[in-house]
Amino acid sequence: MTMKYDVKEIESVCTYCGVGCDITGVVENNKIKKIYAQKDGVVSQGKLCIKGKFGFDFVDSDERIREPRIRRSFIEKNLKIKEQFEDKLKVFDDTFWTCDLDTATSIAAMKLQEVKDTFGAESFCAIGGARTNCESSYSFQKFCRETMESPHVDNCARVCHSPSLKGMKTTIGEGAATNPYDDIYATEFMVVIGSNTMEAHPIIANRMVDVAKKNNNLAVIDVRETKIVKYAKHNCIIPYEANLLILNMMAYVIIDEEIYDESFINNRTKGFEEFKETILNDPYANPDFFKDVEGYEYLTKMIPNIAREYAVKNSMIFWGLGITEHLDGSHAVMAITHLALMTGNIGKRGAGLMPLRGQNNVQGACDMGCLPYYLPDYQDAPNVGLMTPQLIDGMIDGKIKALLNMGEDITHIHPNINKIEKAIKNLEFIMVQELFMTDIAQYADIVIGVRSAYEKTGVYVNAMRRLHLSQPLVETDLPDDWEVIKELTNKLGGDFKHETSEDVWNEVTKVAHRRFSGAQYYRLARHRKRGIQWPVYMEDTPILHLLDFRTDDGLGKYVYKQYEPRGMIQEILDKEFYADGLDGFYLTTGRTLAHYNNAAQTKHTAKLFNNHSEDTLLASTSDEGKFGDKVILKTEYGETAVLNVKYSDKLKPRTLFTTFHHARSRINAIFGDEMDELIMTARFKSLRVSVVPQ
Repeated sequence: MTMKYDVKEIESVCTYCGVGCDITGVVENNKIKKIYAQKDGVVSQGKLCIKGKFGFDFVDSDERIREPRIRRSFIEKNLKIKEQFEDKLKVFDDTFWTCDLDTATSIAAMKLQEVKDTFGAESFCAIGGARTNCESSYSFQKFCRETMESPHVDNCARVCHSPSLKGMKTTIGEGAATNPYDDIYATEFMVVIGSNTMEAHPIIANRMVDVAKKNNNLAVIDVRETKIVKYAKHNCIIPYEANLLILNMMAYVIIDEEIYDESFINNRTKGFEEFKETILNDPYANPDFFKDVEGYEYLTKMIPNIAREYAVKNSMIFWGLGITEHLDGSHAVMAITHLALMTGNIGKRGAGLMPLRGQNNVQGACDMGCLPYYLPDYQDAPNVGLMTPQLIDGMIDGKIKALLNMGEDITHIHPNINKIEKAIKNLEFIMVQELFMTDIAQYADIVIGVRSAYEKTGVYVNAMRRLHLSQPLVETDLPDDWEVIKELTNKLGGDFKHETSEDVWNEVTKVAHRRFSGAQYYRLARHRKRGIQWPVYMEDTPILHLLDFRTDDGLGKYVYKQYEPRGMIQEILDKEFYADGLDGFYLTTGRTLAHYNNAAQTKHTAKLFNNHSEDTLLASTSDEGKFGDKVILKTEYGETAVLNVKYSDKLKPRTLFTTFHHARSRINAIFGDEMDELIMTARFKSLRVSVVPQ
């Protein structure tokens, strides 16, 4: 007898990084067998990274949360809830009961109402939203603001690209990428700064490599030598926390040598003369400054060379968290936009600004209003809420009493996790919506398992503003995030009437009409492989700022910030940095190709987990022999677990690098509250540490 198999090929969107690759899933009897990218995929170009290609085993993992879990100790502490729902609870394990979704959301709604009545509406906060679709992100912030009447909603952009939004919106009125990825093929010069593009955004890097091989037109600026340097014309290794310094120096060279675009400046910007005078009188803007910075003297000539080439060609700048996760991340982004404004490298094909967003829908979550100061469509919030670091302080102070967490592992990927662990233990109630028992889920009172990206319909917005409509590769009985929120809303007296994700999206197109009014499902479905870039009216908008900037008067502006010597550079100037001893090493963190953030999904694929089963510390070969092959890193805030050490000639002396994918490493325990001064993004990319041999 011949077996009949139900085999389908279904087009959707990759669940990992902000590149937003189009994918096709080969599904047999409701199980994903293979994922590939079709050759005519506009984003993928027929190629996927190792995560996109192989990272789907998590969908069927035995560790998926298949039914709600209610903490036993929570039930014992809440006697009214126990009395009303005890007969509907079943044993799950020694820590949790289990029940159906209706019971779990009823318990959650009862507790949330109690918290609201007892402590006030603003004792509630909601954190998350960038790992799910726009429909759920929109519902999430609406639940927080309207149902719970709290302004305290935030998402993981707080620890990644909030400075990009702040810096670009301040100077050019819009905090998003200006061009499509394929403009890389039309550019004459590329600057990649603070981005390990080949590992963090590999499908974008494919384009860069193709062009750099042909035209030798790539400059890479970073604190270490990443893989893409192999294809670079300029390999610019800089000291830690020097981004703003370097970018201001590039502007100085362009102004001093008068290689700016005077016509563009006069017609499309304001405040240039004041900016020019300020920068020419800034003692830290002249590249000659580096003549006195031991180990980095070559930058005196290299920075002007990069600046000249950028100014006289149609150029694009790409940046990642190596720019934003600093004390001056927002100002560094402003300094990047200054370069584009001075040279006219914006508002046209092959010239623009490209922040490389991290999560698969972090752009969409921000577009949907999952920020304490913006409603959907980046409209100013009438009641501005607290940012995540402020919420953590509020938990410790007792002002914040309840947390709804949707797909954000704050006790793993956020900084100062010792402090965060203390904070969340002070809460009255934590509810988590997740795929797995992540680190934050281990602390939750209620955990509700939800659909993954490969099990639901929804809109995702990638790093270049491109909307893709996903469709489920496999069927499941689990709810989507927005469906859980609907249950909560209606049990708290709300009126959530939507029956499908399309119903939710139709509301988005009306509320956020400035960007999405023409982006109906039927259009997104028709262009599933191509996607549509917002703003979408009758047509989409591949390139922003063609005629005007999205400011009140249509003009770009300069907001100068002088570099302030500190940290590693100050220590070099003071002749202290290269001293012997195991104190005073500088650490930066980042991703590796095989994993994604907290590895919640990727660690459930053996091929990916075996590729990178632990966080390993990279140190310079010049420091080999100083501390052996196993160490702990320590700061005043805490210490890591024991880390294995590998030595590399890709790092400068007394600098270190590690990934943070595995919670057991406790990398983020050593980071404190140092953060961007404008937007509170943590200083993950520069930390002074002590190395303790083991």
